[in-house]
Amino acid sequence: MTENQTSKSPFANPWIQLTIGVICMAAVANLQYGWTLFVNPIDAKYHAVWGLGKETIKAIQWAFTLFVAIETFLVPVEGYLVDKYGPRVVVLAGSVLVGIAWVMNSYASTLTMFYVAAAVGGVGVGAVYGTCVGNALKWFPGRRGLAAGITAMGFGAGAALTTLPVENMIKTSGYEQAFFTFGIAQAIVVFVAAWGLLVAPPSTIKAVVRANQSARSFAPREVITQPVFWVMYLMFLFVASGLLVLVANLKPIGVSLHMDKLPVFGMTATAMVFALTLNRVFDGIGRPTFGWISDKIGREYTMAIAFTLGAITLYALGQFGSDPAAFVVAIVLYFGVSGEIYSLFPATQGDTFGAKFAAANAGMLYTAKGVASFVVPYASGIATTKGWPAVFAIAIGFNVAAAALALFVLRPMRLRHFTKVRAELASTAGMANAAA
Repeated sequence: MTENQTSKSPFANPWIQLTIGVICMAAVANLQYGWTLFVNPIDAKYHAVWGLGKETIKAIQWAFTLFVAIETFLVPVEGYLVDKYGPRVVVLAGSVLVGIAWVMNSYASTLTMFYVAAAVGGVGVGAVYGTCVGNALKWFPGRRGLAAGITAMGFGAGAALTTLPVENMIKTSGYEQAFFTFGIAQAIVVFVAAWGLLVAPPSTIKAVVRANQSARSFAPREVITQPVFWVMYLMFLFVASGLLVLVANLKPIGVSLHMDKLPVFGMTATAMVFALTLNRVFDGIGRPTFGWISDKIGREYTMAIAFTLGAITLYALGQFGSDPAAFVVAIVLYFGVSGEIYSLFPATQGDTFGAKFAAANAGMLYTAKGVASFVVPYASGIATTKGWPAVFAIAIGFNVAAAALALFVLRPMRLRHFTKVRAELASTAGMANAAA
């Protein structure tokens, strides 16, 4: 649908567009956050068949790394297509691919087949994720933190709705049936919802409503020449590395601590199941909450607070994680303060480089997550030889470094960036008036 047709649609409302984005994101969340439920069952079935010994888990986790890498590295391309052709066609294509990916997983019997399925799923989820976040940034120029946070909440919390059903189906019908059933269901939800996605009107895209927003939009080729972009990229990489390690290994970590057998808070559910469910809820709540806070007090201050809290919770997990209650609390709090990178960084990039090319620019920044995904299999190797506390220690260092960069490097750089852009525009306007 073109920009001229948008105003005629009954879906041409920012909040309706945001809701559709959340639905699409929630429907594809399992491809990333549900993966940890399948790792041990796949290992149990093929551990002896593949003959990889202790390396089997690491080899399986390369599928997760490939998925995240493909998902993120192609988002700039998908973002370009969104900026050029609109969000609907890109998400429709993504819906088909996410369904194919999990159906392929249900039939996979070799590592190669799992890797191919991961690549297909990565393309599909990237199409959905990049489109929905970029669209939210365009529809909400004055509340990008909140809009990106609510959209990202769908991806963060979506898996909470299906964690227990997926886990139960794996136990009763096998992981293959779970892959097949939920793969088809998720694809259908996204395919139907995608028809409501619209291009934001030109007046909304061009709006500049805050002093700490760029007075013009930067094309992707300009963005990659800006030092401030690469500072954000490094910070995203630091925090995403630790987060992805826990996303991919949450169940193996819990199993190593016997949390799959120990009850918690006097309930029949194990600490593992409780943590797997609640971490999605807290992750989902944290994204719009920190996005809203950043709209009020500033992106960099919010980043520093969140990253520091993330370091504290990781320390607590390493020190007290053998206790079921402490394990659950540390896990859910960590995800609650770390998932916000998926709201804060898109909003920060939108403010810094404008809304016109928001989908493509956010996609370029999002590739830092793909780079971070390569840490996952190596973290599994470190955990095998030195234990998970060693992995947590590295992630703590990354979080502290990112918090320091936010306050002492990113903030002054962005202030200089905004001043420079406004001066350039004023100079250009002055020359135009003089010529006239």
